[in-house]
Amino acid sequence: MDQVKFTAMRDGDKEDYDFLTAHEIHHTKGTADRLLAALVALDEGLSGYQITRLGHSLQAATRAERDGADTDWIVAALLHDIGDIYAPYNHDEYAASILRPFVREQVTWVVEKHGDFQLVYYGEHVGADPQKRAAYAGHAYFDDCATFCERWDQNSFDPAYDTLPLSHFAERVRAVFAREPYDPKVIRAGERVPLTSPA
Repeated sequence: MDQVKFTAMRDGDKEDYDFLTAHEIHHTKGTADRLLAALVALDEGLSGYQITRLGHSLQAATRAERDGADTDWIVAALLHDIGDIYAPYNHDEYAASILRPFVREQVTWVVEKHGDFQLVYYGEHVGADPQKRAAYAGHAYFDDCATFCERWDQNSFDPAYDTLPLSHFAERVRAVFAREPYDPKVIRAGERVPLTSPA
């Protein structure tokens, strides 16, 4: 069987859907490599900064690693702006949707909200509310998002910084996207893990 028999989903039978399930499972195994390729494509996106969007993503991930962050945080730092090309008006939500099945709830929330939190650095210059983050005051992950932005995001536009290459992070990305999607042991709803190592 090379393709399903139906042309409308309601007409499919078990054989069709067993075939599609196997086909889709096989396809999902390439997700990490497609994301790594999409990161490279960030260099074709928004310009004007002193480094490329890929350079920014790599620098954020490098800073996270050097702070002693765990794999979830490092991969999130690498992918946090992956939506810049495809979803420029909600790139943070786009990235969070990609990460959500495979990393802690805490990490997904931070990635999803980082755009609002970043406004504290430049909102006044573009007619946006620099205190938009205040809407999340009291949230369990508020301080985590503020720290993510301060330590790894807003300062990762430095062409002189010793940034690690994409190849350095590739196996971490593959490991994260090889996880069982929505595994409660991975999602760990409500649990906080420090962004940085106490050392």
